[in-house]
Amino acid sequence: MMSALTRRVALLVAAVVVPLLVMFGGGPATAATPAGTVAPAAVGDGSPTDPNIAYVGRWDTTSSTLYVPSWTGAYLQTAFTGRTLRIRQRDAVNMYVRIDGGADVFFAGVRGTVNLTPQPLAAGTHRLRVSYRSGDTVFQGVLFAPGAGTAAPTVPTRLVEFVGDSITAGFSDTKLALSAYGWVLGEKLGVRHTQIARSGYCLVAQTGCVGQSTQFFQLGSTGTTAWNFARYQASAVVINLGTNDIGHGVTGAQFRAAYTTFLRDIRARYPSAVLFVMETFKRRYLAETRAAVAARNSAGDPNVRFVNTEGWLTVGADYTDTDGHPNDAGHVKVANRLAPIIAPAIGVPVPAGRTGR
Repeated sequence: MMSALTRRVALLVAAVVVPLLVMFGGGPATAATPAGTVAPAAVGDGSPTDPNIAYVGRWDTTSSTLYVPSWTGAYLQTAFTGRTLRIRQRDAVNMYVRIDGGADVFFAGVRGTVNLTPQPLAAGTHRLRVSYRSGDTVFQGVLFAPGAGTAAPTVPTRLVEFVGDSITAGFSDTKLALSAYGWVLGEKLGVRHTQIARSGYCLVAQTGCVGQSTQFFQLGSTGTTAWNFARYQASAVVINLGTNDIGHGVTGAQFRAAYTTFLRDIRARYPSAVLFVMETFKRRYLAETRAAVAARNSAGDPNVRFVNTEGWLTVGADYTDTDGHPNDAGHVKVANRLAPIIAPAIGVPVPAGRTGR
């Protein structure tokens, strides 16, 4: 039999030793981490280099203290804890901010440390997406309440890249890139999406018109820094080019040859992507566009596909001008038409609801 003193000593030792064993990985099996449990990702600090921040599209990450999106429609996303969040901007910028899947809130001409949560959020983990519209589009990190930080976001595995000119960039619609058919379709399909597009661009480089047949392979919409295609691989590439070339004297033969080579060069960078080549809404270089697709098919590439867009948009209803720029409703129509074409090719469900006009 144990004396009263001995029992008190034994209880005291157990009270001290068992918690220590649990703290350092020992102790009873019920206190240990269950087998197969994955340790949570480290809490991030919100700096541009934070691994919990996912950058979609082409970003210039040369500087570790500021990251810059290089084409329209690029965005960043992350998850974060805490009830408040601020973002650091170098100078005046216009941007869209989406928290927890809500509406994109427009911040106009903001600079410095910008409060993104004027109304504090509920406690818990939240989702953030930031896309820049114009101005000094330089991301310098996010700031949290004490004790909070970033967490790894859920990022779709598939990515669709949209290549074009002002139409693909969303010129003259209400939210520019965010109202354009590429962004609308990407959101509809639940995939990552990028818009490698800029107003006034051609397929074939000419005086006064940058050619996407060469600029597409660069980091930015200007400059000659080559893009590192190892940064991400597209599941599909949707190309809408040729609207502007006719105004710069590009012949049919030049256009066909340049398009054929362009498709070949994209394939070299994206070996597994399905390439969709859209008929321009004004039907410019239609025969030449078809011929370029046929040439690649004949060369043994069946995953280059022509997209007939006749009848998709109505003059007087779906455009903002006579130059062929769709309005918001027109972009939605294009996205709805593309959805049943793109979705099965990349293995995602066709969205429910209207997929035609």
